[in-house]
Amino acid sequence: MSKFSKPKTILITGATGGIGEALALFYAAPGVTLILHGRNAAKLAEVVAGATAKGARVLPQSLDVRDIAALMAWVGAACEAEPVDLVIACAGVNANIGVEGGGEAWADIDALLDINVKAAMATINAALPSMRRRGAGQLVLMSSLAAYFGLPLTPSYSASKAAVKAYAEALRGWLQPEGIRVNVVMPGYVDSKMSREMPGPKPFMWTPEKAARVIARRLASNWPRISFPFPLNFGCWGLSALRPSVSTWILQRLHYGG
Repeated sequence: MSKFSKPKTILITGATGGIGEALALFYAAPGVTLILHGRNAAKLAEVVAGATAKGARVLPQSLDVRDIAALMAWVGAACEAEPVDLVIACAGVNANIGVEGGGEAWADIDALLDINVKAAMATINAALPSMRRRGAGQLVLMSSLAAYFGLPLTPSYSASKAAVKAYAEALRGWLQPEGIRVNVVMPGYVDSKMSREMPGPKPFMWTPEKAARVIARRLASNWPRISFPFPLNFGCWGLSALRPSVSTWILQRLHYGG
């Protein structure tokens, strides 16, 4: 794929909301094959209709990514059947300590780790064999600016996104000599059901469509880390560079302290 070119065959998990849906519709065009996943079959049908109307060939699949065996079987079969250029592991959920700071329920933490970490890694793992044989392809993992420094309001979410960030960065170093690109996306607040349900301030919020345009453009240029928007990105990175006690004090003053 040349700079700013669009891949022809794209697999996206979590394509039924937020950034995943916006990316599916951004890439939809004549001559493009979209392999789209979503747990909500009705919502997935809407995305398929929108992408098809833009001329794309769409292959949908509705399943729960917590069923790792089914997820890996589907991704592996799809990548064997089609020359997938780009895989975007976008499925994700959030959890928080609640408005009153009561804490996260273990069931929510367990499900979050299954979806945000295990399913993301399983998606990449299942796509790798065909890409390695071809010596080409691009793998994208969805992290968050919360990966820089854990937010007290969302402990398990922050931890899951830190894990995804480290995994993507390690994969890039391993796979780059084989011609496989790996990128990690670290968004700030993007308008979606998940973002709206999160407690705390949400500064510099972007629309999913704006996020998708920026992500796609930077993926075409193979940016190792795609993080935005700049003011929040710089601030979150700065928290990781300060003493933890200072960073925690700042977050408390900004009403992210729980």
